Amino acid sequence: MDLSIITPAVLGVGVVSLSVAWVINTFIRVRHGYPLENSWGKAVYPKGAENEERVKLLSQENAALRAELGSIKDRMANVERIVTDSGYQLTHDIESLRGSKTEAN
Repeated sequence: MDLSIITPAVLGVGVVSLSVAWVINTFIRVRHGYPLENSWGKAVYPKGAENEERVKLLSQENAALRAELGSIKDRMANVERIVTDSGYQLTHDIESLRGSKTEAN
């Protein structure tokens, strides 16, 4: 038998079998609720009380930031209304004329 033909075939079967074994192992881990691991063995979806507490704190912080953003949007709308108001524009024009008068003197 010629080894140059058999060697690539054996390597190919080995690579395919390792890939299939990895897929089956991952499927079993997911099915039974085990956390997946990255290439360094660290859990991708860690479970536990510490992580649940962290998610709770981040959710509270997210709610606080959303409330603050809402108030900032309201304030910004008021500022835009004031700036686009014709009375503000008139006052601004008067002040600019006063400024140009004092520069001329």
